[in-house]
Amino acid sequence: MKLHDSDLQELTEAKKLLENPGLAAKITNYIGMPLEKGFELLPDDWNSKIVKLTHKAITKSADAALFTMKNKPGEKSSNIWHKTTVALSGVAGGFFGFAGLAVELPVSTTIMMRSIADIARSENQNLDDAETKLACVEVLALGGKSESDDGTESGYYITRALLTQQLTFAAEYIAKNGLSKEGAPALVKFFTTVASRFGIQVTEKVAAQAVPVIGAATGATLNLLFIDHFQDMARGHFIVKRLEKQYSPEFIQEEYNLISLN
Repeated sequence: MKLHDSDLQELTEAKKLLENPGLAAKITNYIGMPLEKGFELLPDDWNSKIVKLTHKAITKSADAALFTMKNKPGEKSSNIWHKTTVALSGVAGGFFGFAGLAVELPVSTTIMMRSIADIARSENQNLDDAETKLACVEVLALGGKSESDDGTESGYYITRALLTQQLTFAAEYIAKNGLSKEGAPALVKFFTTVASRFGIQVTEKVAAQAVPVIGAATGATLNLLFIDHFQDMARGHFIVKRLEKQYSPEFIQEEYNLISLN
């Protein structure tokens, strides 16, 4: 089996998106200082609060976003519209600081989830399919290249391997019961794992907003960085998944790992 040249080009583009520096590096570039400055300003119990907020935001946004998107595979995604609306939600979040996060995070996460589903649809994914819905949620666990990645295994496939079994069980459940049903162990475990990884990046954004020189006025810009990052993750993720259907998951993973970005 051999990849067509156009498919290899697309897979290379997907790897560039998925293995780019993570959100923390992008935020650090923007604010011009290490995020440690912001982490020092966060309350001691902030991690536990983030976990609760992100779990709630993901479950509510998945229900709200994925069940209101019309299934039109191949339709061009509206990335700019979603960026504009999430930026507006960031203004409020930045203005009210920590107190505003509980209100802003579910809103911005729902907008991002709609954008992710929109991108999935543009890559010919079927939004009526249970696995596709969960693959949209899975995007929130993707963070870009990790310092722990070695030369043979990508951060992207490490994350997917972590979620594979949970995603399979959860997909079987929602195919029978729907995504909005709560309390199923398979769904709870899947959402909890995604929330724990998504929460790291939410904390990075909140840490940046905690730096005094940033201020409320840049809440919109931070949200733009946030959604731009996850739009990149979604585009790369669904290019890979489309090619996996065309060839095979094992073959595409092998080809992905062979691509050098140096």
